[in-house]
Amino acid sequence: MRFVPIDTPKPLSKIGLGTWQFGSKEWGYGSEYEHRAADIVRRAVDLGITVFDTAELYGFGRSERILGEALGDDRQKVVLATKIFPILPVAPVVQQRAVASAARLGVTHLDLYQVHQANPLVADHTTMRGMRALQDVGLVGEVGVSNYSLRRWQVAEAALGRPVLTNQVRYSMVDRGPEHDLLPYAKQAGRVVIAYSPLAQGFLSGRYDAKNPPSGAVRRANPYFLPENLERGATLIETLRQVADAHDATPSQIALAYLLRHPNVLAIPGASGVEQVERNAAAADLDLTDDEYAALAGAAREFRPITGLAAAPRLLRARTGR
Repeated sequence: MRFVPIDTPKPLSKIGLGTWQFGSKEWGYGSEYEHRAADIVRRAVDLGITVFDTAELYGFGRSERILGEALGDDRQKVVLATKIFPILPVAPVVQQRAVASAARLGVTHLDLYQVHQANPLVADHTTMRGMRALQDVGLVGEVGVSNYSLRRWQVAEAALGRPVLTNQVRYSMVDRGPEHDLLPYAKQAGRVVIAYSPLAQGFLSGRYDAKNPPSGAVRRANPYFLPENLERGATLIETLRQVADAHDATPSQIALAYLLRHPNVLAIPGASGVEQVERNAAAADLDLTDDEYAALAGAAREFRPITGLAAAPRLLRARTGR
């Protein structure tokens, strides 16, 4: 396992484990997945993964409980990261919700406490006042944000008066917006970009095509899995396969290695089983050549999916079968 080259109390592994699926029925994994989740967490620890990301919103607290119970005595050894859902994120509410999340995780200290989403009506200065108080009493170590623009990230940091260490954003080979501003800032300022959905919910795995679309509510709602987009992505997937063959790896591992090439990026893919978390962890040790990286970046630039309002009627047809 490799680590982000930033001095933190506990090392930040380049591959973490995202736990949105834990306790969340929308993924369609079934009730037995809770037992599998414990095995996934235990194997992740064995593989050197130190970053475990959850949120109070995931399964309405069940993800936090499942993760805390699965980690057991290792809770003090890893980086536990959770998030507050920003409904009325004023200082007293931030403090109350942090205490509740810590209780569900079974700890008295949150290594990283993040704002899940920028609230358009509540300024960051009141949210960060609560975060600062949590740091002062020792309940929170590092403060982070999620889904923040560069400007709002910087505003939040100014409001905190201390580093806002991380910004957790959607980042993958097909969601490359962070490369334009967030990644350069993270490198310059010594901050970290946490990439969620780093495999675009499996689009980059190569498992799906226009004749073999995914099932499950989450992926069906993702415009990348429209038949037209699966066809448009064929060249990108083929490039991933070619690079993967050169490394005796999988397309998913190469897609992760592409992100991890930046020193200040860590990725938090989810896992449906032990084998998947093993493959994800192994991606941290892959080294892409400059030519391979350039070929992947070029293929990613050429992929132009149908998204936004243009995708809405197509998604509706795909879901209704009409």
